[in-house]
Amino acid sequence: MTSARRYTLSLSCPDRVGIVAAVSGFIASHNGWIVEAQHHADQAMQRFFMRQEILADSLAFGIEEFGHQFAPIAAQFQMDWQITDSAKKKRVVILVSKPEHCLYDLLARWQSGELDIEIPCVISNHEVLRKFVEWHNIPFYCVPVTPETKPAAYDEIMQRFEAVKGDVMVLARYMQVLSPEMCDRYFKRIINIHHSFLPSFVGAKPYHQAYERGVKLIGATCHYVTAELDAGPIIDQDVIRIDHSDSVEDLVRYGKDIEKTVLARGLRYHIEDRILVHGNKTVVFR
Repeated sequence: MTSARRYTLSLSCPDRVGIVAAVSGFIASHNGWIVEAQHHADQAMQRFFMRQEILADSLAFGIEEFGHQFAPIAAQFQMDWQITDSAKKKRVVILVSKPEHCLYDLLARWQSGELDIEIPCVISNHEVLRKFVEWHNIPFYCVPVTPETKPAAYDEIMQRFEAVKGDVMVLARYMQVLSPEMCDRYFKRIINIHHSFLPSFVGAKPYHQAYERGVKLIGATCHYVTAELDAGPIIDQDVIRIDHSDSVEDLVRYGKDIEKTVLARGLRYHIEDRILVHGNKTVVFR
């Protein structure tokens, strides 16, 4: 059964009295039916965050007119805001290298309808996953990356992303460090999975680093990509307990399971417009 079409209004602004009343009153004045409402006041930042889902059919006008009429309220409260339409699926471009487990998991969730997205293409710096991706009738592009070709390779990736009208890139174990230009151009539009419980053990081979430190918990972190390596706003994290009897190979195996679930969960939060970013922190309305 298909759920009813919804508009999702999300915003943040300086905290003050009257925000909820102004927003909810505006929606009610147009007979808007709010089916989900969440908000959070951050006392340290003195900032207010809100997300509301509205039944599209309850309004007498469309999303563009909603935005036009809401703009004066947004200006009054100095809001950073957006409104999205559930009828418009997010277009997700997946980047992957040789590790396949995150890609397998995302395509299975997409094919089953668990992730309500479009996947216009998969881009890799290796050929090894071409047949698997094309079996799903998804275009596959191989863009090799070497120290000498990085600028040209990243230009090609950006061109392909724009050509398919991508909304978000997902690095499903894409084992390359993106250029600062890409990170800045698509801020809050590139999601990465790091196989470590950030901020610990950044960079390469975090499970080996964790093993050497004798940690008792390992995990994975889903975050937005920034020019600073593995330091972008964190979307989701999870951990699993280990002990002295576990080998590095055990840690890697456990970690793959966590990576898949954390990446899928983080992507779901993004496509459902549940994430609000302020500075290097996120508010995630689960």
